[in-house]
Amino acid sequence: MATRLAAVLVAVAFCWAAVPAADALGMNWGTQAFHPLPPKVVVQLLQDNGIKKVKLFETEFGTMSALAGSGIEVMVAIPNNMLADLAGSSRAARDWVKRNVERYDFDGGVSIKYVAVGNEPFLEAYNGSFIHTTFPALENVQNALNDAGVGDRIKATVPLNADVYNSPPGNPVPSAGRFRADIAGIMTDIVKFLAKNNAPFTVNIYPFLSLYLNDNFPLDYAFFDGGATPVNDNGVLYTNVFDANFDTLVAALKSVGHGEMPVVVGEVGWPTDGDKHAKSSYAERFYAGLLRRLAASTGTPARPNQAIEMYLFGLLDEDAKSVAPGSFERHWGIFRYDGQPKFAMDLTGQGRNAMLVPAKGVKYLSRTWCGLNPNAKDMSKLGANIDYACSRADCTALGYGSTCNGMDTAGNATYAFNAYYQVQSQEDSACDFNGLALPTTTDPSTATCNFTIQIVTGKAAAFKGRSGVAVVFLALLQILALW
Repeated sequence: MATRLAAVLVAVAFCWAAVPAADALGMNWGTQAFHPLPPKVVVQLLQDNGIKKVKLFETEFGTMSALAGSGIEVMVAIPNNMLADLAGSSRAARDWVKRNVERYDFDGGVSIKYVAVGNEPFLEAYNGSFIHTTFPALENVQNALNDAGVGDRIKATVPLNADVYNSPPGNPVPSAGRFRADIAGIMTDIVKFLAKNNAPFTVNIYPFLSLYLNDNFPLDYAFFDGGATPVNDNGVLYTNVFDANFDTLVAALKSVGHGEMPVVVGEVGWPTDGDKHAKSSYAERFYAGLLRRLAASTGTPARPNQAIEMYLFGLLDEDAKSVAPGSFERHWGIFRYDGQPKFAMDLTGQGRNAMLVPAKGVKYLSRTWCGLNPNAKDMSKLGANIDYACSRADCTALGYGSTCNGMDTAGNATYAFNAYYQVQSQEDSACDFNGLALPTTTDPSTATCNFTIQIVTGKAAAFKGRSGVAVVFLALLQILALW
């Protein structure tokens, strides 16, 4: 009896401990892939792994339909190129809310919690393109939500990069945090509007980028295992850059009168390829520490013992993303492009050596690769053909510090040709390259370099697996939306 009671108590304790992480944890679901997984497969993947929140970058009908009835909380998104229209017209904002929120907001529909108005619109790289449209768009969208009668439970927010705040060079500690001087006025207006509507501040924090952008950045300070030399902020010790970054934001919010405003971390993660610091071992180390803290509701020095709602970036690798920021951009997923987990990861934060549940029902193209033709006579145009292939497929794994770096010319050519061949769904004509390439059934992969076989994609049955009422209702909404 005592043994059984002890077992029950252990089980109860485990479940209780796992709740904070499960309730506060979400995933970013990006879809910029040449062969994206069908939405229904992705939703099942989320459910199988106990993921209860998801952040989108668009409101594509198939994706939203797959989420209907799933119980997964959703942050829908408005892309930056729509901000000007929504800023200039309250009617445009009402129409957007009608099409992208009200349309799915019914019993058995999509559980929308937030609307992301833009995505990092104040990045310095945008040269002020969205400075005058972001706040008016936020106002119009939230007001449209309020007018629709859903503003009490669906909040508009703006996912912002952490570069919207900083500490002065002469006092580089979190408690000195202030909003960036060139946008301080707009940020103050945004914060006050969010507070008025009981909406959270949303920020994207990337410790990886601290390493990527600064070769002198202390490696251990990017992680959570206490190996770094602490930063002393008037007696408060910071042992990792995430806490320091988050509390710099808290200080900035306090400086404009809203130090207690809820903060959602819209993106946080670690890539696994495309840079010398982008590797699975570092990602596994980063997530293990982050999830332990999330489960324990450790909080940060400025907000101790408070769980932080956060969305990991990201769910799946996206091989069609822009690599302008860096080759790592296509490798943020905790799952590969096909929904296979990359490394052990315990989302409950208990530190178990557990693998995530892989995607189910994934269909692959035939086990055929495209490789360099060993009998090719004229190799003078090999370089040009490799460049052509890589300009239309993902060759980022070949770069310095990446998993496929260091192969010989034949290996590089085979990787490039195969990447293009797979993107083209193994069309016969896609494996020729002026006689330089041939299809092969011999896998050219090595211990460190995977030569991809792509998945079969197509328009998934958007309504499959949903209740009859939800299917009919969503179908009618799709028709009405076209009128």
